[in-house]
Amino acid sequence: MQIDLDHVLVELRGEADAVASTILQGLASNGATIAGRDADALAHILIVLLPLLPQDGLDLSPALLAARSTAEAMRSRGSGRVIFLLSAAAGMPMRRHGDYSVQMAAALTVMRTLAMQCGPAVLVNAVGVGAIGEPLVAGEAAMLGHASVKRAGTISEVVDTVLFFCDPANTYTTGQMLSVDGGWSAGYGRSF
Repeated sequence: MQIDLDHVLVELRGEADAVASTILQGLASNGATIAGRDADALAHILIVLLPLLPQDGLDLSPALLAARSTAEAMRSRGSGRVIFLLSAAAGMPMRRHGDYSVQMAAALTVMRTLAMQCGPAVLVNAVGVGAIGEPLVAGEAAMLGHASVKRAGTISEVVDTVLFFCDPANTYTTGQMLSVDGGWSAGYGRSF
C-alpha cells in the first residue's frame, strides 16, 4: 500500500520490536517523519503499540493515560490520528489469558471513548492483532487452530492495516478495531 505522508510527523509509543520497526519503516517509506522519543513537537499520527504477546501482571494504565493526553492535545490543535495496536483478544477474550484479555478490552474501550471525545478533529482506531510471525511476535500458537486462514499472519499484513488508518484519504473511519487475525475472532470458541 502506498500513501502520501509527506510533512507528517509520526510518534510511536511502546516497546521497540519487529512490529514497531516495520511499522516505522513503512510509514517512513511513505514520506512520514519519525519523531524521536524525546521530541517536543506534537505528532500528527500517534501509534500506540501495546504488548502483543500474552503476559501476566500487565498494567496498561500509564500507556492509556499518555495516549489520552496526546489525543486531547491533538483535538486542541484541531487534527490528528491515534492508532492502537493491541491484541485481537480485546474483542474476543482468550480463555487461558483472562487478565491479559481484560487489559486489552480496557484499551479497546479507551480507544472508542477517545474517538467519541476527540472527534471530529482526531480519528482514533485500533488494529487487533492475532497470531503474527514465525516465530510468533504476537498472539499465541493456539489461535491458529481457530483461525479460518490456518496460518500465522505476517508483520507486513499488520503494517498495511496501519497504513490504511494513516491514509489521508481515510477521513471517515474512527472508533473501529480492524482485526488482522486470520479469522480467529470470527470463529473462536465455536464447536459446530
